[in-house]
Amino acid sequence: MATYRGMIFDIDGTLVDSNDAHARAWVRAFADEGIEVPFEQVRPLIGMGGDQLVPRVTGTGKGDPRYQALSDGWKRHFQEEELPNLRGQPGARALLKALQARGLRLIAGTSADEALVADLLKIAGVEDLLTEHTTASDVEASKPEPDIVRAAVTKLGLAPAEVLMVGDTPFDVESARGAGVDTVALRCGGDSRFEGAVAVYDSPQDWLDQLAASPVA
Repeated sequence: MATYRGMIFDIDGTLVDSNDAHARAWVRAFADEGIEVPFEQVRPLIGMGGDQLVPRVTGTGKGDPRYQALSDGWKRHFQEEELPNLRGQPGARALLKALQARGLRLIAGTSADEALVADLLKIAGVEDLLTEHTTASDVEASKPEPDIVRAAVTKLGLAPAEVLMVGDTPFDVESARGAGVDTVALRCGGDSRFEGAVAVYDSPQDWLDQLAASPVA
């Protein structure tokens, strides 16, 4: 079994119960621009950044003015209508403290917008534990591309084989694989498409309960 020295934590779905909220915000943003997209079409794409999700749904890329309108609309709907009602995932803070106690270095690696990270970390109750992060704002392309994970590995100053990604969507697994990083997946984000993950748990609390027999044992 690999010896891990650092960990990259996704935020949405992994540490905060926010994936449905993001999907609702995107549906409203599309509707604002006259694009009717059902929740069921958007929800399986959550975990990608907007630079990946919007072209997948509409064919509109970053260079198109409509892309910016959709991205701004999503952020507005999410911040104003969804963010105040979000809750952290069970066991998030206790898990991170237990991992730090084992000497592991922690960093956040998320497809979320830079402007949302501080609020999301506060909701999870881990803002003092995850003081470094890489976001979609830092890189050319978000998950499932490997850019965010690679940037986080570089910030940790470790080799990819020494780092473990913790996420809740197949895009986390794919992104990490592209960067040469193993993944632990959590089902609490509402997904189960985790082919290639080294371990799967229900939630941060479930992993904490089994920490002694887990990949970081």
